[in-house]
Amino acid sequence: MTTLFIDADACPVKEEVYRVARRYGLKVFVVSNAWMQVPRGEPLIEQVVVDAGPDVADDWIAERAVPGDVVITADIPLADRCLKAGAQALKANGQPFTPDSIGSALAGRMVGEHLRSMGVATSGPPPFSAADRSRFLQALDQAVVRARRAGS
Repeated sequence: MTTLFIDADACPVKEEVYRVARRYGLKVFVVSNAWMQVPRGEPLIEQVVVDAGPDVADDWIAERAVPGDVVITADIPLADRCLKAGAQALKANGQPFTPDSIGSALAGRMVGEHLRSMGVATSGPPPFSAADRSRFLQALDQAVVRARRAGS
């Protein structure tokens, strides 16, 4: 059975995940370091509040994601761990992390960290748009269909 995991602390597409989960009857874990509002009275949507600290939420997700699951995250190292476990990983803008793209994403992240450590100002991600939201919904639906097909 496909499970959806949301790395929720800064995720702008939680409502979209809930919508897709309802349509397919999928379990969703909303994982964060602090309490946040999630739909009440829906047994398939479960909030998980982990201890504060670096990578605690990521560790919780990575330890549970298996083939057939879909992880929604902007965190590149978490996406890498989930891909290695056989799960799919999507950014909030709908862009999938893939085994072919994760290496360059990790390298780009390391370069950015190095530049920032040297005091170079780097730009953040572009503003989140309605088109990103739409692409995400389509990509999540496709990921769920792939996961369910692989599980049959």
